[in-house]
Amino acid sequence: MLASETFPTHHFKNSIYKPYNGASSAPDVEDLASMAKTLTTTTLSSSDAAVIDVVKTTVEYGNPNKMLNSSVSSSSNSNNKNNNIKNTNGNVNGLASFVASHPAAEFEGFIRACVDEIIKLAVFQGTNRSSKVVEWHEPAELRKLFDFELREKGESPDKLRQLLRETIRFSVKTGHPYFINQLYSGVDPYALVGQWLTDALNPSVYTYEVAPVFTLMEEQVLAEMRRIVGFPNNGHGDGIFCPGGSIANGYAISCARYKYAPESKKNGLFNAKPLIIFTSEDAHYSVEKLAMFMGFGSEHVRKIATNELGKMRLSDLEDQIQLCLDNNWQPLMVSATAGTTVLGAFDDLVGISELCRKHNMWMHVDAAWGGGALMSKKYRQLLNGIERADSVTWNPHKLLSASQQCSTFLTPHAQILGQCHSTNAAYLFQKDKFYDTSFDTGDKHIQCGRRADVFKFWFMWKAKGSKGFEAHVEQVFEMSEYFTAKLRERPGFELVLEKPECTNITFWYVPPSLRQMERNQEFFDKLHKVAPKIKEAMIKKGSMMITYQPLRKLPNFFRLVLQNSCLEESDMLYFLNEIEDLGQNL
Repeated sequence: MLASETFPTHHFKNSIYKPYNGASSAPDVEDLASMAKTLTTTTLSSSDAAVIDVVKTTVEYGNPNKMLNSSVSSSSNSNNKNNNIKNTNGNVNGLASFVASHPAAEFEGFIRACVDEIIKLAVFQGTNRSSKVVEWHEPAELRKLFDFELREKGESPDKLRQLLRETIRFSVKTGHPYFINQLYSGVDPYALVGQWLTDALNPSVYTYEVAPVFTLMEEQVLAEMRRIVGFPNNGHGDGIFCPGGSIANGYAISCARYKYAPESKKNGLFNAKPLIIFTSEDAHYSVEKLAMFMGFGSEHVRKIATNELGKMRLSDLEDQIQLCLDNNWQPLMVSATAGTTVLGAFDDLVGISELCRKHNMWMHVDAAWGGGALMSKKYRQLLNGIERADSVTWNPHKLLSASQQCSTFLTPHAQILGQCHSTNAAYLFQKDKFYDTSFDTGDKHIQCGRRADVFKFWFMWKAKGSKGFEAHVEQVFEMSEYFTAKLRERPGFELVLEKPECTNITFWYVPPSLRQMERNQEFFDKLHKVAPKIKEAMIKKGSMMITYQPLRKLPNFFRLVLQNSCLEESDMLYFLNEIEDLGQNL
C-alpha cells in the first residue's frame, strides 16, 4: 500500500498563507474557512480536528492513483491545481497540454510508484546473485527493443513506468555482486538514500546562502579526510568535492602551476619557461589529458618507467628531472599514484617526496583508488609518505563504495584554491552579504554549479563510523587475498603479479588446448585472444562482468577488482569456476 493511501494529500490552489495586512499577523475566520475548503483529507489528528471544527469543514480522500489512471494531458488541464498556471480550453500559450515542472499533489502516486519500481527492480532484484548482471543486446537490436524516440506529445504515466522498467532491464547492474569490471561497484543503502535526497533538494554548492548545510558538511568531511591523510597541523588546509578523480588531478596541476608560476594566472603559458609534469607510465590517463586540456601539451608530461611491480622507478625519475634542467625547462610537479588502475601498485611516496623537495616541485598523489586503504590501520602503510604531499586525490566512490560520483581534492595549502581560481564575480560572490562570506566556496573551484556529493559520503560515515569503513576495507582485502590463494591452486590460472598490493588481482586463464604449448610468440598470440572470448561469453550469458587488458608487451589478462564488501569466499570460487567453465573449450 502506498503511504499516500493512508496519509492525507493536500491540494492548494493558492498559498494558504495570507500576506500580512498590517493589522494582525493571524488569519481571520474567513481565511480559515477558505483554507479548509481547499483541503482534501480523511483522518485528522486531534489538533487538526480542533482547527477544522472551528469552520465545520468537510473532507475527502485525495486520489494518489489519479496520475496513473489518466493521461498527462488531462492531469495538467483539469487536475493539476498546484502549479498556478491558467489553462483556457486546455491551451497554454498555444500548447495543447502543459505540465509544470513541479510536484503537484496528483503526481504523488506516480512518483511513489516509480520509486517502488526502482527499489524492487534496480536496488534489490538487480543486486540479487540469482539475477543477471546484464541482459546483453547489440546496438541495432536494442534500438528495436527500446523506445528511444522523442515525440511532440508526452507519453502516458503507464508508458513512462514501462520505460522505467525497461531502462532498468537493459542496463548493466553495477551494484550486482558479480560486477567486478570497474573500480566501483555495489549499492550502499546509506549512499543511495543520500543521493536521492540531494537530487530531491537539487542544491548547488557554491554559496552558503543556497547550501548552508552542505557547505558546513563539506568543510567537516574534508577536514577529517585531511587528518586521516596525515597533513601537518592536524590536517590544516583546504579541499573540494570534484566531478570525478580526473578533475581532482586537474586541480593538482592548476595549483602547482599557480604556486611555481603565479604569473600564469594572468599571462597563461605564453613566453614562459616550459613547465614539465612527471608521472608514471602506469598512471591514470587523466594526468596527461588534463595537462593537454590546460594547455601544457602532451610532450610536457614525462612518463616515468615502472619496475616489475608497477611502481615508478626513482632512478628514471631523477634522470628525467635532470634532463629537464639541462634543457632549461622548469620541473613543475610529480604526480605519484597510490593504487594504479591496472596492477594496483603504490609508488614509493617517501622517495618521491624527497626528490620533490630537492628540486622544489609540487608533489601530488593520485590516491583515487587506493586512498580508501587509509581508513584501515592494517593497510594504510601502503600509502606511507602521503602526508608529505602537496595535494591528494581520493575517491570515496571507489574503494569505500560510495555512489558515483564522490571524488575529493585535498591539500595542506589553505589558501591556494581561492588564490588560483578566484575571479570575484560580483553577481554571485558579493562581499557585502549579511553573513560571513568566507563560507562561500564557489570562487575557489572551476565549476559554477556543483552537486552536493558530500552528503551521501557524510551519511555513510554517520551510519557506519570510521570503524565501519575500516571493517569494509579489511573485508575486501581479505577476499582479494583469498582469491589470490585459490587462484594459485587452480590449474590453468597464472598470476601477472605474484603478490598484489591492492585488491586488484591480475591473471591469465590458459585453456587446456594451450597448456602444453611452448611459450613462444605463437602461444602469446593465442593467449591474447582468450580473455576477450571469455568476456564475450560471460556478457552474453549475463553471469558476471570482469575486465581485461594488455599491459605493455603482456598479452590480454583479466583484472579482478574488489571493493564490494558483501562478497564472500563462495563468490571468489564462483568467479574462478565461471571463467574456467567459459574458457575450457577454447
